[in-house]
Amino acid sequence: MAQKKSIVIVDDHPLFREGLRSIISRNTGYKVVGEAGTGREGLELALALKPDLILIDISLPDKSGITLTREIRCRLSETRVLIISMHSKIDYIAEAFQAGATGYVVKESASNGLLRGLETVTKGDYFLDSSLSHAVVENLLNFPIKEARIRDDDYGSLTPREQEIMRLLAEGFSNKEIAKKLFISPKTVENHRSNIMGKLGLHSTIELVRYAARLGLIDVDLWKE
Repeated sequence: MAQKKSIVIVDDHPLFREGLRSIISRNTGYKVVGEAGTGREGLELALALKPDLILIDISLPDKSGITLTREIRCRLSETRVLIISMHSKIDYIAEAFQAGATGYVVKESASNGLLRGLETVTKGDYFLDSSLSHAVVENLLNFPIKEARIRDDDYGSLTPREQEIMRLLAEGFSNKEIAKKLFISPKTVENHRSNIMGKLGLHSTIELVRYAARLGLIDVDLWKE
């Protein structure tokens, strides 16, 4: 009898982790061996258990799931990472795969796509949620070369933490709100904001929002009156 594939779940919502466990239990070939609610706990658990697969949410309370994916893949090259996220924007998806993820599933379709994703990445292949595929290809085909260059040169010069804070600023969060969300001080957020604006050559929040919108980091509709 084949040995069960071990899985660690990293998500800050206990009820969602419970839902993932329930889905995984439908296939006797997998076994959840650990759970974590933060990136730090997730990394410690991964290094201790060395699971075959890790399910990671992008939005964790202490760090980006993309950053965690990169850290895990650097230390555990044989462990497969499957991102489970509410985000369906091409930017998040591209970053996740660039960080070393081998699969991406949107939370709202996890009940249908999770097991397919696990089976696919277990075989060594990449998996992209079928609900995303058409939209992702469409965006890639229509992604302007000029904007892609901006992303590579300027946005790419930001550190992972600066990219995370940039998104939150563009989404309308205040320094205080970001500090609380990321467990850092408002002063640290302000320092990051200053560095971000300098690296991108921006001078106001409006310019930052427009820049983020061009890169597809935020929904422009959220800013319409």
